[in-house]
Amino acid sequence: MPEDVLLAGALREILPGAALEETALPATPAIRLLLLEAGYPQGELSPEAVRRVMENPLYWVFCWASGQVLARLLLDQPQWVRGRRVLDFGCGSGVVAIAAALAGAREVIACDIDPLALAATRSNARRNRVDIALSDDFYRVSGEIDLIIVADVLYDRANLEWLDRFTARADKVLIADSRVKDFRHPRYRQIARHTSCTLPDLDESAEFRDVRIYLAG
Repeated sequence: MPEDVLLAGALREILPGAALEETALPATPAIRLLLLEAGYPQGELSPEAVRRVMENPLYWVFCWASGQVLARLLLDQPQWVRGRRVLDFGCGSGVVAIAAALAGAREVIACDIDPLALAATRSNARRNRVDIALSDDFYRVSGEIDLIIVADVLYDRANLEWLDRFTARADKVLIADSRVKDFRHPRYRQIARHTSCTLPDLDESAEFRDVRIYLAG
């Protein structure tokens, strides 16, 4: 796969010695993703490596806890997406977009500003034998969107501004998040809560394993 070579090279530029491996997700074993190898790193990262990661966040080499939970929800309750046109905002590795496609969405559009995340999503979609359209600009996606799905994008409180943009664009929005504990918005209500973890496991505290799902619409 051309994307796999691109992704492996990009990872090594940021973290020399790191590699990608195909991983089956415990919560959704039907989905396999190309992720950072579970054994990396063996010791603390050097200050230079930390700087490179801060400047080039590698969101796509992980399957974040909220992404796993939302993907599981869509597979267990395919009525959320079946026959619908769905947009996955901040797609990262593409796990939620892939789950939507497997659950019977009419069309899935994966959106991310990171070209490597889009390459990872394309690679992972091919790995799971689903078709997913890609976009690097939320505002350039034309046509009606039935559902927007969002996982793990509220790590920066500035991103809370997107909550209103989502509801202005689609009648229904599903958000999975483990970062904002005082989530309050008049258009969103909590509909589920699950415990999960990021893969590879970052040994995060319990609060970041507590994933809540919110619905607007």
